[in-house]
Amino acid sequence: MPRLRLLKPAALATLMLLCGPLLAQEAAIRKALAERLPSLPKIDEVSKTPIPGLYEVRYGGAEIMYSDEKGEYIFVSGSLIETKTRTDLTEARIDRLTAVEFDKLPVKDSMVIRQGNGSRKMAVFVDPNCGYCKRFERDLAALKDVTIYTFLLPILGPDSTAKVRDIWCAKEPSQTWRAWMLDGKTPARVAESACDSAAITRNIEFARKHRVNGTPAVFFVDGTRKPGAIPADQLEQLLARK
Repeated sequence: MPRLRLLKPAALATLMLLCGPLLAQEAAIRKALAERLPSLPKIDEVSKTPIPGLYEVRYGGAEIMYSDEKGEYIFVSGSLIETKTRTDLTEARIDRLTAVEFDKLPVKDSMVIRQGNGSRKMAVFVDPNCGYCKRFERDLAALKDVTIYTFLLPILGPDSTAKVRDIWCAKEPSQTWRAWMLDGKTPARVAESACDSAAITRNIEFARKHRVNGTPAVFFVDGTRKPGAIPADQLEQLLARK
């Protein structure tokens, strides 16, 4: 068993000097925001940004806002952009916070669509009544050598729930799905008593747990996820990442 190495008193003192101000700053921001914004959910984390005096405040799991060092001013629903590289630091941070390991996706609850040799992999959460999903499905159908795990997620109302059940319980779910999304062919009705829709319930629970709040929501093998109908050229770039 490796021996534990204790910090020497001088090193420990240096560490405390470095961490002390940051911890005090974090505590001051937490206190100020709690007092001034009593409806704000519990703050999960306060951390420095590349901008002196500006702090990232994370709450609700993956919600982010920014505060000055005294908690007197905040801005929300905005992005912090690094102008040199035009990198959206806020988006990158949220991507890390909401990442899901691809191997841990419950693929047994998805429709598996294999195109070509299926060597590339992706997963998508979709609602059958989502217009963006229909447009995105056309781009997905044109992809080569890809396996698409399609998770049905009814979030747009009762008709979505009915269509999802009819598609999932069809004799050929993937074909029924594509026929509806690409050709507008309404799936045949399936009686609730003749359909085991437990997978749909699990998809809804998974989406709630992992903050999948809209469709389409796309997951890639490197753990990243993207919301919305991704343009075809960008989709190819994301599929190439490992």
